[in-house]
Amino acid sequence: MTEIIDGNAVAQSIRDDLVASIDRLADAGHRPSLATVLMSEDPASETYVSMKQDDCEEVGIEAIDIDIDPDADAAELYDTIEDLNADDDVNGILVQMPVPDHVEDREVLRAIDPMKDVDGFHPENVGRLVAGDARYKPCTPHGIQKLIESAGVDTEGKDAVVVGRSDIVGKPMANLLIQKAPGGNATTTVCHSRTDDLAERTRNADIVVAAAGVPEMIDGEMIQEGATVIDVGINRVEADTEKGYELVGDVEYESAKEKAGAITPVPGGVGPMTRAMLLYNTVKAAGLQHDVEVDLP
Repeated sequence: MTEIIDGNAVAQSIRDDLVASIDRLADAGHRPSLATVLMSEDPASETYVSMKQDDCEEVGIEAIDIDIDPDADAAELYDTIEDLNADDDVNGILVQMPVPDHVEDREVLRAIDPMKDVDGFHPENVGRLVAGDARYKPCTPHGIQKLIESAGVDTEGKDAVVVGRSDIVGKPMANLLIQKAPGGNATTTVCHSRTDDLAERTRNADIVVAAAGVPEMIDGEMIQEGATVIDVGINRVEADTEKGYELVGDVEYESAKEKAGAITPVPGGVGPMTRAMLLYNTVKAAGLQHDVEVDLP
């Protein structure tokens, strides 16, 4: 019988386990803090930032909410980041993407102090990840590792296929899966829009991570019997519903569920884990910055 991997439950477990470390930091006089910077009027971005702030409040992390007019000069955003970098009371900085077109997103990532880059996207932190000495693992790939672990799947020696090569998910996910470490040691293939015969590659995989941003591109015919399927996609498609749309993943869930040994749903799979691992990285950052040993889950 297929195991439906409950991302909400795993995320809640991680948040619960973080509380002891947060309390230890607070006892040492350092309540962890996360600054979220929003330079957008995109409703999805606003909702996502609000959810992150609620998560912080739940576990005892101080949430610092900064809104910048999307029409403001890019310098206002960079000045804000510089101020947050210099503030010893701020442990983590997250600039919600996307930023307006007149702001270069790569420059934004480079502007954040690597020690406060709890998304793990600063070039220094990316380099450490590739070198096998990660300071902060990017939140979504790290969350996927936790989901695979929660399903009792050992990645060592397995054939894994990552569909998608984004800097946010695909590339770091592949790096984590090949690391000589727990949650790694897999033989990993990265597929993308130029890959020939994608179905042949996914059918031979023990683990499939779908992160291409294409609605329901992977169906049950492309899945090996008993494979672990992690669906990162969150896509709006037109539907006869009150809202006029529904959310689907990059995997055609119903057919894939018939073949998979374990699978994540959309929503309720990877999404909650991304937010949970952001809290994880914020607590880790606070421990590193204040030289307080924390016991992370």
